[in-house]
Amino acid sequence: MESTVKEFNPQDSAVEALGALAHDTRLSVFRMLVKAGPDGLIAGAIAQAANVPPSTMSHHLGILERAGLVESERESRLIHYRADYEGMRRLLAFLMEDCCQGVPEMCADLFGELDCKA
Repeated sequence: MESTVKEFNPQDSAVEALGALAHDTRLSVFRMLVKAGPDGLIAGAIAQAANVPPSTMSHHLGILERAGLVESERESRLIHYRADYEGMRRLLAFLMEDCCQGVPEMCADLFGELDCKA
């Protein structure tokens, strides 16, 4: 029997992640989890904050998790979700891979536009 293990393809991974983020609720939830930091949030709090029924939120969180943008951890009856920062880094690195075209000055101020709050 042949193995059906799929080889990792950065472009396929990026397409899946971008597809997951191409929905208003999922994009909002992903940003909410990024803001929440490494502690993340429990599923019920996410659903309440997004004003989405829990079953619908489970669907959205599952899509984000399969896309490598969110991680989950079960603690008794609660499920904690947090942004998968490594998945986010992979996506951003893929998108930025060819940005400079050998001229770093082209992208030098890109991150200067971020408004990171301490």
